[in-house]
Amino acid sequence: MQKKVIALAVAGALAAPAAAMAQSNVQVYGNIYMEYSFVRQGTATNGSDAANPDVLQTPGSAIGFKGEEKLGGGMSAWFQCESSADYRGTNGDGFCTRNSAVGLKGNFGSFFVGNWDTPSKRAQLNTCGLDTGIYGTAFLLSGNSTTTSDGASTGVFKRRQRNSINYDSPSFGGFKVMGAFSSTNSSTGTPQANAGAKPRIWSLGASYKAGNLDVGAGFEQHDKMYGANTVGPFTGDAQGWHLGAAYKFGPVKVGGVYTNQEGDPAAGANAEVKAWQLGAEWKISGPHNLHFAYTQADDMKGTAGASMGPVRPNVGVDTGAKLWQVRYLHDFSKRTVGSIGYVALKNDANANYDLGGVSGSAAGAKHRAFAVSLQHKF
Repeated sequence: MQKKVIALAVAGALAAPAAAMAQSNVQVYGNIYMEYSFVRQGTATNGSDAANPDVLQTPGSAIGFKGEEKLGGGMSAWFQCESSADYRGTNGDGFCTRNSAVGLKGNFGSFFVGNWDTPSKRAQLNTCGLDTGIYGTAFLLSGNSTTTSDGASTGVFKRRQRNSINYDSPSFGGFKVMGAFSSTNSSTGTPQANAGAKPRIWSLGASYKAGNLDVGAGFEQHDKMYGANTVGPFTGDAQGWHLGAAYKFGPVKVGGVYTNQEGDPAAGANAEVKAWQLGAEWKISGPHNLHFAYTQADDMKGTAGASMGPVRPNVGVDTGAKLWQVRYLHDFSKRTVGSIGYVALKNDANANYDLGGVSGSAAGAKHRAFAVSLQHKF
């Protein structure tokens, strides 16, 4: 009898931690991406000829952990901490520098706060192309894609926004809406009389997925962002929207997106740019895939010389650019993919866009690059 009591006590002691773990689970995940490219930067309008580097990048590489606890009544508490994982040792970002938040979710949807991709960014389709790296298209379509602080990076419309407050609706037959706004931490210590005392981001996104069809749309407002936190009579706003769709025809997925951004960077001045992309992803057979994309940014319109942001050229004629890319991808497994590809960027005479990861382009330069990559997800 005594032996049975001791056995039950030991079993109970061992089961207690397991029961506790059942109440809250934690998952480790990650994405490791290696991209090595050989770049030919080309001759600029002024005749200058830049060096031709080979570039090693890790765009999108991350490691994270996330957890969820069931609270009853169909509601859960959850958290996520995702950090950059740069195996090169170049990026020294700390913990929770990528999509990281704490929130509640249930039949009502999900409410969360943290550092997270804005709804507009999450709703934007990008068939074939990547946001960043040598195959990146965000600099043409959205003025860049990066983590942004409060009251900063006005011309960037693909944002991972710090200090953001978010809501995602549940799915209604494949339709979902998302909304977010940023706090005004950056206004701490700024005089109330300053016109730009409280810069803020407002973002909306909507997506619809049913069968082979994907549709995405978004709108983002950047309030009091031009000249934010400076003492002066003027602080301008900026707005951007996009609409895209993709459809899968058997082994081929085709898609496109159209974007428009405009802003008031100075008193009496405005700037506007339109851009679009078409792409195709062909699952040939077995592990073999072929991706194509064409992306174009039109001329900057508005007040001559006005600047919308550091990535965009100033307003003027011949300020557009075109980007072509083709990639062969080989699926080594469900989690590991290798690729080899080619990209070509043609700047108009007064445009100075760069390929992703390359900087310092002179106006009119035409860039080309061959690249190999290896990606592993866990």
